[in-house]
Amino acid sequence: MKTCSKLTQWIVGLTACYCAFGFQSCKEDNYSYYVLPYPNALVTVKPQQDNSFYLQLDDSTTLLPTNLATSPFGEKEVRALVNYVETDEAHGNYSKAIHINWIDSILTKPIAPLLGSDNDAVYGTDPVEIVNDWVTLAEDGYLTLRFRTLRSDMGKAHFVNLLHVPETDNPYVVEFRHNAYGDVYGREADALVAFNLDRLPDTEGKTVKLTLKWNSFSGEKSAEFDYCTRKSVSASSSSAAAVRSSIPLK
Repeated sequence: MKTCSKLTQWIVGLTACYCAFGFQSCKEDNYSYYVLPYPNALVTVKPQQDNSFYLQLDDSTTLLPTNLATSPFGEKEVRALVNYVETDEAHGNYSKAIHINWIDSILTKPIAPLLGSDNDAVYGTDPVEIVNDWVTLAEDGYLTLRFRTLRSDMGKAHFVNLLHVPETDNPYVVEFRHNAYGDVYGREADALVAFNLDRLPDTEGKTVKLTLKWNSFSGEKSAEFDYCTRKSVSASSSSAAAVRSSIPLK
């Protein structure tokens, strides 16, 4: 991700955060190794017609869970953080067989419809900062974002959306919108959201520049991602750990 302005770079304390929230735990009694409380992959959970599922790690790597027969998220395809280990079990047509220690879905949404003059009223213009983290990337047909904003203890769910706002010379322009419903004071907090990009024009196998725009605390900002329809691209940077959403979202 290339940013047109420098993003705040710091990583919050995560162990307490992960311990405080429940995950879809898949640990079995006969596994005695220490399970780290943070994820080691960002994946797409892909259910199949026979009720089985697999994980798409990147453009060419698929993971077959050996300790779960069906997706914990039902028939819905979602982006998720996962902690897993590879196993020596048969993996058929998939790249690797794995044991899932825990998996936690990310709010996964389609691109929202444009509402014309009602865009601001419905989708909001409340500021956020997009965090340049290893989970902020365009991959497997999704734009996954880690963002930072302010929140109080009011318990209000913040409304986040992605709008497609093509320009004359660039059809691949999207805009992140945030409606905090008045919950704009308090402490800094991070959250994760993923958007399905299938409503964008097909890149026909080519890699193009996807421009993301958003309203930050210091004004309008933008960033570029390498994007190809249903094909992953590598994150441009990484960090030691990821953060689970600490803001209720919808």
